[in-house]
Amino acid sequence: MFFDVDITMLVDDHAFTLQFVSDARLTALVGPSGVGKTSTLNAIAGLLRPRSGRIVVAGDVLFDSAADVDLPPEKRSAGYVFQDARLFPHKTVAANLAYGERLSAHSGSLISRDEVVRLLEIEHLLHRLPATLSGGEARRVAIGRALLSSPRFLLLDEPLSSLDESRAETLLVLIERLRDEIDLPMLLVSHSSAEVERLAGRVVTMTAHGPPGKP
Repeated sequence: MFFDVDITMLVDDHAFTLQFVSDARLTALVGPSGVGKTSTLNAIAGLLRPRSGRIVVAGDVLFDSAADVDLPPEKRSAGYVFQDARLFPHKTVAANLAYGERLSAHSGSLISRDEVVRLLEIEHLLHRLPATLSGGEARRVAIGRALLSSPRFLLLDEPLSSLDESRAETLLVLIERLRDEIDLPMLLVSHSSAEVERLAGRVVTMTAHGPPGKP
């Protein structure tokens, strides 16, 4: 089982409970804005503590309130691609990728830098600064940096938002490659039904008034 999540959280002063299991390589969280999708990613990454519950990813217990388990973010080894990419603005693309490699120094590499550059088609970007990149290019670099950190799993928060149709299609193809070529559980937040239908093996629907519906 890739994801086994059963948590209660507080979002905007409202408590919600989310429970799902998934053995799909890519699982999607969908639902209206403000329902807690990004908060769920943050909880799984260790950036936000649930009120109670349990989070297990690929057999590793990351959080269990009953057993007093709450691994810090650096021990969870999540590759997190945020909506705004969050690249280091003063570092070149190559240096941003090198930062991901340094994070994996003690755990071994999931994928080599050359493989990341080939897979994401970013060789021509290596000497550029983030300010000179398009939205799609910046997200490809962010995905590459996340992969080079040797993550146990990958969290993708609206990776295609605000991209034009051509750039969104390019990134969709790249995410499909990651899903099909790398043995890495992925959790995707998206508002696009077409994107979810194309990518996800399991869809979890979050609502404002209760737990997700059945698969």
